[in-house]
Amino acid sequence: MTIIERLQMFPGTHAAQTPDKPAAVLVETGETLTYGELEERSVRLAHVLYDAGLRPGDVVALLTENNLHAFEVYWAALRSGLYITAVNHHLAPAEVGYIVDDSGAKALIVSAGKAELAVQVEGAGAGLKLAFDGPVDGYGSYDDALAAASDVPFDDQPYGATMLYSSGTTGRPKGVRPTLSGAQVDDPADSLVGLAGQFFGVNADSVYLSPAPIYHAAPLRWSGAVQAHGGTVVMMRRFDAETALHTIQERSVTHGQFVPTMFVRMLQLPDEVRARYDVCSLKVAIHAAAPCPVEVKQKMIDWWGPILVEYYAGTEGNGMTMIDSKTWLTKPGSVGRAVMGTVRICDDAGALLAAGEVGTVFYERETVPFVYHNDPEKTAAAQHPEHPNWASLGDVGYLDGDGFLFLTDRKSFMIISGGVNIYPQETENVLALHPAIHDVAVIGLPDPEMGESVAAFVQLATGVAPSDQLGEEIIAFVKSKIASYKAPRSVRFVDALPRTETGKLVKGELRKQYA
Repeated sequence: MTIIERLQMFPGTHAAQTPDKPAAVLVETGETLTYGELEERSVRLAHVLYDAGLRPGDVVALLTENNLHAFEVYWAALRSGLYITAVNHHLAPAEVGYIVDDSGAKALIVSAGKAELAVQVEGAGAGLKLAFDGPVDGYGSYDDALAAASDVPFDDQPYGATMLYSSGTTGRPKGVRPTLSGAQVDDPADSLVGLAGQFFGVNADSVYLSPAPIYHAAPLRWSGAVQAHGGTVVMMRRFDAETALHTIQERSVTHGQFVPTMFVRMLQLPDEVRARYDVCSLKVAIHAAAPCPVEVKQKMIDWWGPILVEYYAGTEGNGMTMIDSKTWLTKPGSVGRAVMGTVRICDDAGALLAAGEVGTVFYERETVPFVYHNDPEKTAAAQHPEHPNWASLGDVGYLDGDGFLFLTDRKSFMIISGGVNIYPQETENVLALHPAIHDVAVIGLPDPEMGESVAAFVQLATGVAPSDQLGEEIIAFVKSKIASYKAPRSVRFVDALPRTETGKLVKGELRKQYA
């Protein structure tokens, strides 16, 4: 089967051929969503959205825990030429409201499991508000809306896209808005669908374990790619090391996607627990989202065999590198060679660097396939000064003589903890308001389990004495203002913070001193 033939697939194709085949299964409850149900319910929701006035290019926001209904909303948006914005349900109400409003969402669909958060979202200008799995104050019934809608697909079904939010160094989340292709949903030419088939072996026989939150780009888009190929997504409500191993064995999982923290937690299980489960069905263990320590990856290969495949990409979709286990063993620490776009390494002035020289990592494409919604300055900053079709995620690294990419740092000092991106500026902005704090810096420190942990370095106001109790109060203060995972896990009191004469914080010095 050629790549083009693979691309000409979507759930409707599989609903016609295998309507009773599971498109998705929820591990904890055993709930199943068949391809027939996914097709019918996404068609009905597409009609609901159209009748509410949504047209191609508009946005549907989704607020849910890991729930099978997420796939109905995803495919309803994609078959309607709409953007779907899945919102992190761990955010504070004001943060959720900002994303809904900034995206311009004309529909907000929520889970009753997140009712307490959903009713607190203020200022959300969405005209259509629906809730599934139970009533939520201020929201209509999702099931009632679908029941009253047509189950006949529209003749015109333009292919939509995700528009997910990724915080910038200013602390305000920015929506990554891809360019819509103009293709139809049954022939979308989706690059990830093609890559999943060509390089990761995804097909109709694949059983894909998705243990990460569905509001992240990788779980949402990769699950969609598996369903485009006709495979089955096995979704976990939340990751648990032993449950993941049990699920691999029980469901004969062939593919799974993990972050390095998940590998660490599985490796920390007692030997007798790990030996209890047969993982021989696994053909490909995909990992990304955060740097994987060489020792951790080596131990996973020793345990599972040479089935680990790593990729480096971003929500922006501007490029991708990939490396399999066999190659990685000869290039430990590399994130591979480009399979989408061309990697360019440049110095601060934009000049190309030679092999082995460290600089900013750019991906070259025919055109940059995204913009940052409502932020032309951030969009321009991601582009090369002389080559507007080169875009960077802000990472720093080098290419070796064979064209393999090695990442060395992140320009933005973004913290990746457990595969989740945390931007220090947002936490610093909160801490700056604390009455006991004169100056503060937040950085990531190495953590054997999470990869990095959030650490706050605090210079106290005059007359304030440091104490363990004050450190705990500072952490609690942050948790009361923004999502708790962005709060520091440790507070260190310092006499002064390294700043230049112009006031710029020199975080590199902190890293050298404490990392």
